[in-house]
Amino acid sequence: MDPFVSSAMADQYCYFFDDDAFQATDRAGFRRRVITSEHLQLCFWRIAGGAGGSFLHHHPEHEQLGIVVRGRLDFRIGDPNDLTRTVLNAGEIYLAPTNVWHGDSVFIGDDEFDEVWILDVFSPVREDLRNG
Repeated sequence: MDPFVSSAMADQYCYFFDDDAFQATDRAGFRRRVITSEHLQLCFWRIAGGAGGSFLHHHPEHEQLGIVVRGRLDFRIGDPNDLTRTVLNAGEIYLAPTNVWHGDSVFIGDDEFDEVWILDVFSPVREDLRNG
């Protein structure tokens, strides 16, 4: 760490991987960590392989950019009447601009944790996620 930056200042801007920082949600197998700034929001999902409960939805006021970090995401994106599925592997990205339908996901866990890790970035901030 830079000796001119206090640890308190670094903690204000830097977040580190901490398993205990992930909170369970009301959906079985879904844990998340949310980091919110004034205009951006990051939701780091850890989803158990095979978890269910993802439904097709859209965000009328929010853009969403998702990065698959571990595992695979098998989902639908685009026209809600199109049943075409897309599979994203670790390192691949999806963009759901405002009002673009996405979801109906199948989460395929990785070999190490049997989890799918997804980083979702939202703009503007989603108030329903603000407190984790």
